[in-house]
Amino acid sequence: MTRVVVIGAGIAGLAAAWELSRRMPAAQVLVLEGAAEIGGKLRTRTVAGIPVDVGAEALLARRPEGVGLIEEAGLAAQRIDPLTTTAQLRVAGMRVPLPARTLLGIPADLSAARSSGALTDAALARVAAEPSAQPMPTLADDVAVGALVRERLGNEVTDRLVEPLLGGVYAGHADQLSLRATMPALAIRLARDGGSLVRAAQAVTDAGAHDPAAGAVFTSLVGGLGTLPPALARTAGFTVRTSVTVRSLRRYGHGFVLECGPAPAPELVEADAVVVATPAGKASQLLRAVAPYAAADLRGVESASVAIVTVAYRNVAPPPGSGLLIAAREGFTVKAVTLSSQKWPIATGGLTVLRASVGRAGEAAVLQREDAELIALVRHELRALVGIEGEPVDAVVTRWGGGLPQYAVGHMQLVARVRAAVAEVDGLAVCGATYDGVGIPACIASGRLAAEHVAGHLAAGLAGRSGTGGE
Repeated sequence: MTRVVVIGAGIAGLAAAWELSRRMPAAQVLVLEGAAEIGGKLRTRTVAGIPVDVGAEALLARRPEGVGLIEEAGLAAQRIDPLTTTAQLRVAGMRVPLPARTLLGIPADLSAARSSGALTDAALARVAAEPSAQPMPTLADDVAVGALVRERLGNEVTDRLVEPLLGGVYAGHADQLSLRATMPALAIRLARDGGSLVRAAQAVTDAGAHDPAAGAVFTSLVGGLGTLPPALARTAGFTVRTSVTVRSLRRYGHGFVLECGPAPAPELVEADAVVVATPAGKASQLLRAVAPYAAADLRGVESASVAIVTVAYRNVAPPPGSGLLIAAREGFTVKAVTLSSQKWPIATGGLTVLRASVGRAGEAAVLQREDAELIALVRHELRALVGIEGEPVDAVVTRWGGGLPQYAVGHMQLVARVRAAVAEVDGLAVCGATYDGVGIPACIASGRLAAEHVAGHLAAGLAGRSGTGGE
């Protein structure tokens, strides 16, 4: 029997296994996960008796991959839409509305930026003047988002709008993140036309404008998005083994052999094909013997560690809306607050449930604190950020070490090199947040692309052997 092994049971690896089992129903698809549970960054925990997501908590519904997989897993009836998506910013010591129509913070609507109160008159004047300023030449190379926005719109737009939005998505810094990797549609337009950054942002936001008739932009599930991975494992035609560490991967005949388990007594697993669905650092280790050039590139991909502190309160009155993003220069450890019980239609028995995100790239020291210290720090900052005081009913800390890959300038070229090097090894593929985006639909698409590549290779091999046998 043909065997395909997927290393890693995050959503990308599970999507790859799901697709492989669909395309190759006669094959044995085995998923090996080093952790004790599957799902990667999709995970639920109980806080004050309430199931909540402690990893990714929203799925972009505009792309078909995520909602499609939810339907395939039989969870379509469990989908829930947000009650509100109105968010706020903490800038210059104030809470102000997040301006409408921005492209990850780049203003595409001057009046919306003005009415939010996030920018000073001087910054607004610079945004207004940018379309008639000296046009930008076409962008031949990748650039840092921060460098581009500072040059065209100034420091205030970068620090007050772009930085907190990028920090919320990538836990990174605008001055270090790649334009091509984080805003590909904008990068394509500027590479083709150059000109005005504001007008390019307007064109991209107009092209991606949401039709209210199409439903909510984001979605989740009753009980949390963390319920999706177990549903996939229950209903799929593949096998999952948890608490299995894959230590090495090497060629064996026309296939592969994986060394798993404890070093003193390893277990050897043979496979005709392998999908590596792990973060960049682990993928680099696994690929050293079979795709050394890809391994070398992946070794250079940095990651940010974050922690999610989920807290439940009784008899408090948070501000309206779905949450708050905090600019890095505001001096807080917390970079984002999600008011979960206001954002989602979840049963909380009258409790207020919120989650605070802590940690940016290069700021891992704060995450070394004990859980009790981190909870105390978050509680202290919540007083100033959202006006919540008092003793919580319950609090849970979830740590994501190296949880978010950092898309440095030139990242997409790196991804292309990695994929080209991996493609030279028959029966090998990679997938995950490192390659096509950190969002759930992007990870699912990455997993399915890897499955398609591997299934195509195996089908061609089987056809070749069949053809040879018939001659």
